[in-house]
Amino acid sequence: MKRIILRVTSVTFTLTLAFITIAVNAQATEFNHKTGKYLEIDGANIYYEEIENAGKPVLLFLHGGMGNIADFNPIVPMFADDYHIVGIDSRGHGKSTLGTDELTYRQLQIDVETIVKHLQLKNIDIIGYSDGGVIAYRLAAAKSISIRKIVTIGATWSLSDAELMEHLMADANPENNRRWFRRSFEFHQEHKPALDFDKFAKCVIEMWTDKTENGYPLASVENIKVPTLIIRGNDDYMFPLESAFELTQKVENSLLLNIPFAPHAAHRKYPQIFELITKEFLGIRE
Repeated sequence: MKRIILRVTSVTFTLTLAFITIAVNAQATEFNHKTGKYLEIDGANIYYEEIENAGKPVLLFLHGGMGNIADFNPIVPMFADDYHIVGIDSRGHGKSTLGTDELTYRQLQIDVETIVKHLQLKNIDIIGYSDGGVIAYRLAAAKSISIRKIVTIGATWSLSDAELMEHLMADANPENNRRWFRRSFEFHQEHKPALDFDKFAKCVIEMWTDKTENGYPLASVENIKVPTLIIRGNDDYMFPLESAFELTQKVENSLLLNIPFAPHAAHRKYPQIFELITKEFLGIRE
């Protein structure tokens, strides 16, 4: 009887170790808001995380407005074997502080450039969702960092897009903002309770409706020379199909993937399509 108990205990111990190993590996393929670092940039502490994969090329994730890097966790494992992954919480978002009274796409671009140079990253690929894609356009057009390819999802670029956002945000006020962006509000309450969320939301909406050169990339998209995959959900009311077609005409080395029945976050609704096309575009061989 004692021998049987010992064997069962041994098996249980082995299974426990296996479970722990699986949990550690799972943690290593997603952003956790625990293992990152901060870099002080223009009065704000910008949070970033690296998912180490020594010797692999770099893939940079840039999230959407009112979101944070953890929003990418459903798709990060798709690329974990092939890339050293970096994610940045945009200024005021996630665990990054706001630092200033004004938020612009130009400032977010500067923040990313500073971190990329700080980490000495070269020949990087970028996946940018919504606002993250807007930043990716600006980065590629400015040519201030070494970029190989960019993939954007639901990312706008033009003056007409700014005017559309102005219309969509016409009823913005503190009460509506907390309701519309509930997940962001709850994250801030948990991680940054001292931050004035109402002020932050107002800054983001002002950025979305900014018609100056500090806002959307506008005509500068014609300076983008790196291969660019533009992904759009066919039901995305924030990024009209006409705007997407015009963008592909201005970016000479671009492709448009318009996914039927998909919303603004097309990669979330149809991750299999996103993975298949994005990996083909990036040159990842299974």
